[in-house]
Amino acid sequence: MENEMQEKEEKVSRNFIQLEIDHDLAEGKYDSVCTRFPPEPNGYLHIGHAKSILLNYGLAKEFGGRFNMRFDDTNPTKERMEFVESIKEDVKWLGADWEDRLFFASDYFDTMYECAVKLIKKGKAYVSELTPEQMREYRGDFKHGAKEDPAASRSVEENLALFEKMKNGEVEDGKMTLRARIDISSPNMNMRDPVIYRVAHMTHHNTGDKWCIYPMYDFAHPIEDAIEGVTHSICTLEFEDHRPLYEWVVRETEWEHPPRQIEFAKLYLDNIVTGKRYIKKLVEDGIVDGWDDPRLVSISGLRRRGFTPESIQKFVELSGISKANSVSDYAMLEYCVREDLKPKAPRYMAVLDPIKVIIDNYPEDVTEQMEVTNNPENEQLGKRTVPFSREIYIDREDFMEEPPKKYFRLYPGNEVRLMSAYFVTCTSFEKDADGKVTCVHCTYDPASRGGNSPDGRKVKGTIHWVNAATAIDATVRNYENLVDEEKGVYDEEGNLNLNPNSLEVLTQCKLEPTFAGAQSYDSFQFVRHGFYCVDAKDSKPDALVFNRIVSLKSSFKLPK
Repeated sequence: MENEMQEKEEKVSRNFIQLEIDHDLAEGKYDSVCTRFPPEPNGYLHIGHAKSILLNYGLAKEFGGRFNMRFDDTNPTKERMEFVESIKEDVKWLGADWEDRLFFASDYFDTMYECAVKLIKKGKAYVSELTPEQMREYRGDFKHGAKEDPAASRSVEENLALFEKMKNGEVEDGKMTLRARIDISSPNMNMRDPVIYRVAHMTHHNTGDKWCIYPMYDFAHPIEDAIEGVTHSICTLEFEDHRPLYEWVVRETEWEHPPRQIEFAKLYLDNIVTGKRYIKKLVEDGIVDGWDDPRLVSISGLRRRGFTPESIQKFVELSGISKANSVSDYAMLEYCVREDLKPKAPRYMAVLDPIKVIIDNYPEDVTEQMEVTNNPENEQLGKRTVPFSREIYIDREDFMEEPPKKYFRLYPGNEVRLMSAYFVTCTSFEKDADGKVTCVHCTYDPASRGGNSPDGRKVKGTIHWVNAATAIDATVRNYENLVDEEKGVYDEEGNLNLNPNSLEVLTQCKLEPTFAGAQSYDSFQFVRHGFYCVDAKDSKPDALVFNRIVSLKSSFKLPK
């Protein structure tokens, strides 16, 4: 009985793709498993791609199989080596290791051409001279039936000769295409004699000027999978209607061990911009400073902001694998990085809006070293010492001239604890001509060193601080959602509802000297502020720049 319950629990915990692969292996359909991640190098990857990367890599790893990294570079009009390199970096960073299995679809152009010739010889493909407008008219739509292409009756010999002319550069762009002969009356639009080759006199980033005809994605993709021995082509739901065409291509081009396509639901985030067209416009209009802007959910943007591979892996895991489309809350992604960094990141003191405090009864020429725990949740991170002297900085919000009730921080006559240092009591303050507080005066209790009460008296407020003489100046960037969440991502005309407060830049922030030497992507918890990361693009050793990864608190809770 106990064994039956365990088996039942194991089955419930496995997603539908794992179960399908289990079945295929049990039936002997495949001897082993091979998956792939096949991006088109026409842009940067985003959080949705992370799900596909981790799913495909995870399946290969689970089943002891192979994982292919393949660029579907069949469209030279949009592809650049810049995108190839950025995608490779993103995939590696996420932890998907393709080892020596890096492939390019363009390496298979000769085989794809041979497959097209085979289809023509079988009477399964023909050269069309319809213009794009005529093609749309002839194919019809869901309400109107299709008309047969006048060229569909051409002989095999004619089609072979014309296809050869296309290949040899004797045909102008757009004048001819090669169409698959499938079913012009099919209710599935993808099966209505789709175009499988077009003419494009363009230099390809990998093959140069060798080719002036290029295969269409729906024709090339299944052939690529078959060549590489991919067993399970895992793709998103929008390709579900393309599956009959995928199966038709591998069947008609006669592959001995055809791959199998399985679809899953995409990863969607609420109130987040992921569309390449919109991101490209944001970049071109200078609203963001590139595809890696920390406000974007491109993988490079998330990495620059300070998200960790482990946090994205956890987010993908919590989002689940299913056939039903759903929307994940961005707060869940924040929850994942917060939980990942809590035990990892050292907790240092940073004053973002500094106001000076002078401890009048502290010796003028004395500097002490205070011992501070690096992370109370992780003893292995050890302790550090930070300097303390007569003049320090605190955050402006930690002092009020006339505080409301239940305000336990610094105000005239009140005593607070300086974290890991002393008890101090506010005695007075100074203002400038505009009425802005410029300096706070305090006295300290020498017997309270380390922040401990010598006589058992209780102090409700504890605030952080930075020693003025040794403070490091830094720039801090606080990020909010790029779009206005109340209005939604798009307006009625399809334009983005941008949040004008998506970026707050704080200059002349004061940091404890422990931050000296911080490197790109190093992450810290700023005590009482949030988690921050050294910006990899703009930060310099003598002018540190930090990005806020996430605040300390969230209303998000894991569902039970």
